[in-house]
Amino acid sequence: MLRRLQDFLLPSEACQNDYNRLAYEVLFEDLDHNGDGVVDITELRDGLKHWNSWFSEDTEKEIFMDADSNADSGLDFEEFVQYLQDHEKKMKLAFKSLDKNDDGVIDASEIVAAVRSLGIHISLSQAKDILKSMDFDGSMTVDWDEWRDFFFFHPAKNITDIVRFWKHSTIIDIGESISIPDEFTEQEKMSGEWWKRLVAAGIASAITRTCTAPLERLKVTMQVQSLKVNKMGLVHVFKQMVKEGGFFSLWRGNGVNILKIAPETAIKIGAYEQYKKLLSFDGDHLGVLQRFTAGCMAGATSQTCVYPMEVIKTRLNLSKTGEYSGLVDCVRKLLKREGIQAFNKGYVPNLLSIIPYAGLDLTIFELLKNYWLEHYAGNSVNPGIAIMLGCSTVSHTCGQLASFPLILVRTRMQAVMLEKETVRMMQLIQEIYTKEGKKGFFRGFTPNVLKLLPAVGIGSVAHELVKRLFGLT
Repeated sequence: MLRRLQDFLLPSEACQNDYNRLAYEVLFEDLDHNGDGVVDITELRDGLKHWNSWFSEDTEKEIFMDADSNADSGLDFEEFVQYLQDHEKKMKLAFKSLDKNDDGVIDASEIVAAVRSLGIHISLSQAKDILKSMDFDGSMTVDWDEWRDFFFFHPAKNITDIVRFWKHSTIIDIGESISIPDEFTEQEKMSGEWWKRLVAAGIASAITRTCTAPLERLKVTMQVQSLKVNKMGLVHVFKQMVKEGGFFSLWRGNGVNILKIAPETAIKIGAYEQYKKLLSFDGDHLGVLQRFTAGCMAGATSQTCVYPMEVIKTRLNLSKTGEYSGLVDCVRKLLKREGIQAFNKGYVPNLLSIIPYAGLDLTIFELLKNYWLEHYAGNSVNPGIAIMLGCSTVSHTCGQLASFPLILVRTRMQAVMLEKETVRMMQLIQEIYTKEGKKGFFRGFTPNVLKLLPAVGIGSVAHELVKRLFGLT
């Protein structure tokens, strides 16, 4: 980015380590369009776009957050110099952390190793494509000068931040919160920004679940009623639901589904952080297998804690008009009729469904991500929100497909009222296979898929709008 400036301003013997003050002055004057001695955020944004097109739209905000020490919404020359000097030191540490053999250059194998340590697997050819974007002299290696020039104004503080373009996003809420949790940077944790992101995601999830609640209730109804009616079409079930309870009955059980977002997310994130520490032997980065294991354990922990609410949601979804007056009434009647054990029905298949869901979800996401990097990445490893949402949608769908039979068994066990003989999981699986065949395990999958597309659109739009309200980028 600044190679031409360096060659023009400084003789080679004068630029062995750091840019001198003259180079900083020229950079500052180039940014300070109106010549008032202060660079505001608009001038910084315009300057970054002029220098290089790969900067993200929020880069200038992140730089301002770190550089504007007196919080006066402007950078004077001293603040500008201080930021660049501090940032260069951090980039030097990041460079050394990649240069494992300490030969002063970074090659493709070292890029592969660094990215793998963060749980992201790329091929040697993909690593070479990344190198090409930073390699000015065509040597297929990156020395310190090339590394510094490329990341000179990038707000990343370490190698984790640099490779963090690809992060398994959990913006999409499909009602089954058993995917591997999102992760937060140290900066987000220290600044308190993490809780804002969690709240924003929670509000977006509540909006998404409310908008897709009729399809959720339709799915549950088809899963359970197929015990009595083997051929019940989607449209027929929908009409029957509206006829029985009216239009607003389509949202039965949605209140509980929203209420469980907060405790479920909080427990899962907290448990995930603890399990990561237990599984990280070097106290640093986790690989894909360790992330998968930690995610499954965290999902099992959160599901165990909120599972009674899952049973209540199912019972409210399947209830007739006037059967329950609300959440409290449902809990009271379940306790009276079936005892405390009613809140654990279907717990085992629910727990087992976490493994195929999370495993396939993560695997498909990794495969799609690597395919994009291999064929479309060009000079940037940043996929953009559209590619991320597309990959997440496909991976979530595959995860749902793999875990759906167990979810169906769980729902039917939850719906069984107190009888003389308790229905066991293996007994129910055999019964479904005998009476309904293999297709019986996928009843209700159509509304589940139909729910996914609006969930993606509504969820992403709602998430962006809520983030703006919280001042997040």
